[in-house]
Order: sequence, then structure tokens, then C-alpha cells
Amino acid sequence: MSIAKMIAAHPDVAGKPNEPLALAVRHAMFCSAICTSCADACLAEKHVERMRQCIRACLDCADICEAAYKVATRRTGSNEIVPEEMLQLCITACDICAEECARHDHEHCRLCAEMCRETARDCRAAIDAM
Repeated sequence: MSIAKMIAAHPDVAGKPNEPLALAVRHAMFCSAICTSCADACLAEKHVERMRQCIRACLDCADICEAAYKVATRRTGSNEIVPEEMLQLCITACDICAEECARHDHEHCRLCAEMCRETARDCRAAIDAM
């Protein structure tokens, strides 16, 4: 199942979804899951006390990405300010999380940083297309 197909099926979209927005939603969903997984992996690291800030950044990013994708998939009515602000907050959280994860030499942090960067890029493109 494709999120773009689901958005396109909405009566107010009339089969013409905003493709950059659909991609941002998709990646925000993935980013939420990956950040949650990274935070969990950080908890299992040998020196967990060194991972405190990373855990916080990952959990904040996961929650913000989840909220952003939920708000951005709503197409009924008109409320462009809130989705745009949520996408902007998602960019901020992803940038912070990517920067923090990049400080650590763990594969899970590398993957999380990569997903955060992709999500931030796609959210920027979605805002530009709104």
C-alpha cells in the first residue's frame, strides 16, 4: 500500500496528491520508527550514560515525526498553516537528531542520522510545494 495512493483516494484531493508531501509523509513515518529503534539501541550500549542526549533527540524526533505525518495526511478542509508548521518542526527535530547521532560511532546512529537527513530534505521539498 502506498501513502500517495491513500491521499489520492481522498475526495478533496481528486486523484492529484501533492507528491512531495506524500514522500515527506512516508519518510516521516519511517523516521519515527527508526528513531524509536535507535533510542532503544542506545539504551543497550555499554556506556549508556554517554547516550543520554542521543536517546532524548531520537525520542523527540520520533514523536514529532509521528505527529507531522498524521497532520500532513489530513486533507479535509483547509488548514495549510498547521501542516506547514508541523513539517518545519519535523525538519528541526530531524536536523538535531541527525547531528546528535553523527557524534556516535554506532551503526544504528549512522542509519538514524541518514534517515533524519532524508526526512528533513523531503519535508523542505513538501513545504516548497505547498
